[in-house]
Amino acid sequence: MSRIRIGLGVDFHQLTEGREFWLGGVLVPHHKGALGHSDADVLLHAICDAMLGALSLGDIGVHFPDTDNTYKNIDSKILLARCAQLIGEKGYQVVNVDSTLCLQAPKIKAYVPTMQAVIAEILHISVEDVSVKATTTEKLGFVGREEGVTAHAVVLLEHITQ
Repeated sequence: MSRIRIGLGVDFHQLTEGREFWLGGVLVPHHKGALGHSDADVLLHAICDAMLGALSLGDIGVHFPDTDNTYKNIDSKILLARCAQLIGEKGYQVVNVDSTLCLQAPKIKAYVPTMQAVIAEILHISVEDVSVKATTTEKLGFVGREEGVTAHAVVLLEHITQ
């Protein structure tokens, strides 16, 4: 294995009434929330997939299947911590995260610093090494119609030198 590895993660969730809206480990007030087996935190799921993909460890569904009730309504911060543990067991650590949320509403600018802090703490990296951006789709597609939300994440890993 090489000293540095890069991974890309993408996740999508349907939005629905009556669910809490968790993004980046932060509860964001909104009239809709993401539908999923877990808390459906699309951003943390994309970061998990990026981390796992960087080391060819499969994806979040392989490690935390929605057919296993152990993960029913689980806090995705726990899943992110477990992914960090998995890459640590392979001798790697996260260098930085770059991510983008795609959603029409709500505006999340006020929540981004807290998201960065939550992610940085779980991954044991600096807040300056966690980028969380957001964009709309200019009212186009399922995101623009507020039917769903998507997230993209790129993660750089480096081999831990002993």
